[in-house]
Amino acid sequence: MRLDPIDRLEAARYMGIKGAPDPQISAILEQCENLLINSVNPKYVYRSAAVSLSENGVQLDGLDVPLTGEDIRRHLEGCSTAVVLGATLTAEADKLIRRSSSVSASEGLAMDCLCSAAIEQVCNRAEEEIFADDNSFRTWRFSPGYGDLPIDLQPDILNFLNAQRRIGLTVNGSGMLVPSKSVTAIIGVSETSRERGKRGCEICSMRGRCGLSRLGGCGKNK
Repeated sequence: MRLDPIDRLEAARYMGIKGAPDPQISAILEQCENLLINSVNPKYVYRSAAVSLSENGVQLDGLDVPLTGEDIRRHLEGCSTAVVLGATLTAEADKLIRRSSSVSASEGLAMDCLCSAAIEQVCNRAEEEIFADDNSFRTWRFSPGYGDLPIDLQPDILNFLNAQRRIGLTVNGSGMLVPSKSVTAIIGVSETSRERGKRGCEICSMRGRCGLSRLGGCGKNK
């Protein structure tokens, strides 16, 4: 997969900029975007599974442990299946962030925020491709660590996807994905229309501690 043009306004928002960035920041973003697009080839993997609800949580067929928490239960209520997605900008993105940071703090920040915007766009495109010929209804993406879904489910989800072998995606001892600009997410699929539920800062476990909440929230608010 090749990266599409990146939403620079979204990247600037991640940098803490309200509105359009000034010409100097715009030039840095453009330079970093060009480098990122020409250097990174994102990858994704997915797997579908039947959904069942139990007292222990939400069970996905083939996943060794249940998905626990009330938020994921509400998220998948009424869904017969779920698609588990893993996506990454690959280790090249981490190298670019380090390289840009060695040039200047502003370039490092711009590259980091462009990568954050880019991985969301990769996930959007992956969804479009996965569901291209599917007329079913689906929820938005719900990731471990969001709401009350434990982040320590990451290793089990990566094993479920065979993500290390297929796209080089692993997890460290703190539950953080490696490479860093990566995402795992669960998308509920239903044959009937259903309310998509709350999302964004309102139920995020980082509510009140994340600087993006002061700027209208992250991509999950959209």
